[in-house]
Parts: sequence; structure tokens; C-alpha cells
Amino acid sequence: MKQVSNMANTSNGSLATLLILFTILAAINTVQSQNLIADNISVVEGETATISCRVKNNDDSVIQLLNPNRQTIYFRDVRPLKDARFQLVNFSDNELRVSLSNVSLSDEGRYVCQLYSDPPQEAYANITVLVPPGNPIIESREDIVREGNETEITCTSMGSKPAATIRWMKGDKELQGKSKVEATYDRMFTVTSWLRFTVMREDDGVPVVCIVDHPAVKDFQTQKYLEVQYKPEVTIKVGFPQGLIREGENLELTCQAKGKPQPHQVNWVRVDDDVPSHAVITGSDLYIENLNKSYNGTYRCVASNSVGETYADYILYVRDSQAGPEAQRLDHAVIGGVVAVVVFAMLCLLIVLGRYFARHKGTYFTHEAKGADDAADADTAIINAEGGHNNSDEKKEYYI
Repeated sequence: MKQVSNMANTSNGSLATLLILFTILAAINTVQSQNLIADNISVVEGETATISCRVKNNDDSVIQLLNPNRQTIYFRDVRPLKDARFQLVNFSDNELRVSLSNVSLSDEGRYVCQLYSDPPQEAYANITVLVPPGNPIIESREDIVREGNETEITCTSMGSKPAATIRWMKGDKELQGKSKVEATYDRMFTVTSWLRFTVMREDDGVPVVCIVDHPAVKDFQTQKYLEVQYKPEVTIKVGFPQGLIREGENLELTCQAKGKPQPHQVNWVRVDDDVPSHAVITGSDLYIENLNKSYNGTYRCVASNSVGETYADYILYVRDSQAGPEAQRLDHAVIGGVVAVVVFAMLCLLIVLGRYFARHKGTYFTHEAKGADDAADADTAIINAEGGHNNSDEKKEYYI
């Protein structure tokens, strides 16, 4: 009997365990089949946020929305909370959608979507409030910078959430600055960025742009134009004459100087000597008439402003009065005559050598023809020639 009783107790315990497992699995399947979803939201301060509680395969379970303090905002389509900024956008078996207008920092937090299923489900929608920064402020250590000096420009972005980032552009080139972030008591942030660089004359009039990047704003920037002072740039322009300069001609030179500030003084000097006494200097122009070789030398234009002075040189070289086109044509004629004489002489030499070699080509005498010149007729010449064969050992040939 005890054995039968033990078997019955074991059977009842197994049945109870199976029932518990079945109940748990059923609950899990119910939860999985009724999937509650909510999304996080980022909204700019003062704008409208929309909270959506969505249910997949709802079995008529009740949906409600709670604020971060666990106060009910909406129970189905009824709003118990007396905050008119919350408005019902949509209510159905599968969704409860509510809008919150004129969002402020106090609205930030975790909102709860609740589904009265068995067991109850919750999903969370975190609202993050973005506070755009105020207008950036750009300042420079000095308004006017001299070429070659270092300048420092500061840009400040205040009262933003989250902290902004600052970038720098000089013209179309991005520069790297150094930034510092400070948090304030009201959960805001102030960002300050410093930019240091050495200025060149090419930077004069170029904008330096402070660009503020923040998720709440786009294309937020301010700029400052550089004002750079630099020494004069000097060039010398020849008015006349053009090309070679000959004795007796006149010379006009113009000194062109550009700087910031504009050059207040432009002077003409002659390096290692004095400017000719009859030279005329009018402002930036130098005029010398009736040139001669004694005027040869280096003429220098010196321009200066408050930054410094620079100069440019012109080397004057006066040639003989005949060193012009006619003299050049005369030289060309002389050279042509010399070349013609040389070519003619070479042709004559070739003709003489040709005639000489043609006259002596293949001329020689042998003992075979000895006596032929003295014969009275051809037969006698042949007989005389044949007689010469007896002395063949003494046969010799002579070439002339």
C-alpha cells in the first residue's frame, strides 16, 4: 500500500509541475505575441515631441502613457493629467500616440508605455531636449596685424545642450583650433575655441570663419576679416626706350610701389655713384636724357611705409650709337662676305686636286713595251717587244 501511495504522490507532483510549466510558457507566448514598442526622442527646446506606444497583436489590453514621475498622462484615450500641452494624436488597439508641445528642459526624462496584459508590459521612451547655442562671439587679440606676426582669434558659443563643437576656416582652408568646454549650473555648456597662426600679406582681407556644429542648428557661424599690414612691393617699369639702349637716347623709368599702408616715400638712387646731375625725378618717375656710357650702373627705387622699406633695381647699359639695327646689318654683311670667300677658295682647291688626280690616274711603263716607241711599223714593234721576253728575270714595273 505504501508503494502505491508513493507512486500516486509522485504522479500528482509531476502533473503539478507540468501545469506550472504550461502556464509559464503560455504567459511567455502571450508576452511575445503582444510586443510593446516605444522609441527614444530628441527634440529642440520649444518645439513639439511625439511619443508613440505601439503594440503588435493586441488582445484588447489597455494601453496607457506615464510621465517620468509615473503619473498617468493618458489612459486609453482619456487624459487624467491636467497639462494641456499633451494632446492625443492617435488611439487604436495597436497604438497610443501623444504630442507634447513647447518642450522645455523640465520635460526631459523617461516616459513609460504600459500594457495591461498578463503579465503587464512596459516600454520606455527617453526624451532628450536639445538647446541650441546662442550667437557665437568672435574676437581677435588685435584688429591690425603686421606680416610675419602671430595673431590669436577667439570664438565663444554659450548656452547649449549638449556642448557644441567649433571648427575654423581661413578662406577655403580649414585650420585646427584649441577648445575648452565648461558646464553651467543649469545643465548648459559654454565652449571657447582659440586659433593661433602667423599671418602673411596674402591673408589681408581674407575671412576667418568660426563654425558652430550642434544637432539643434545648421550652418551656424560668424566671421572676421583679417587686416594685415606689410612692406611695399616694388617693381620698375621702363617707359622708353624699348630694347637696346644707345648713346644719345632718353630713358624714362617708373617705380611702382604697393603696400599696406601705402608707401609714404619713394626715392631713386644710383648704387655706388650719384644720379646724373641733369636727371629729373618727379614723384616715382626717373627721366634721363642724352644718355652716354658714363651713366651705366644700377639705379634703385626705394619705397617705405610704417612697416619697413623694400627696393627694386634696374641695370642701365648704354651701347655705342652705331650698335643699332644698321650696325647689325653691317656685321651680317661682313660675316656673309667672309663665308663666301672661304667657300669659293674651297671649291677652287677641290677643282685643282681633281684635275691633278685625273691626269695621273693609271700611268706606268714596263720592259714589255721597251723599244716599241722606236719601231718603224707595228710588226717591228711586236718583234722588238717579243725580244724583250728573254730577259724576264729583269722585268720591272714603274709607277709614276
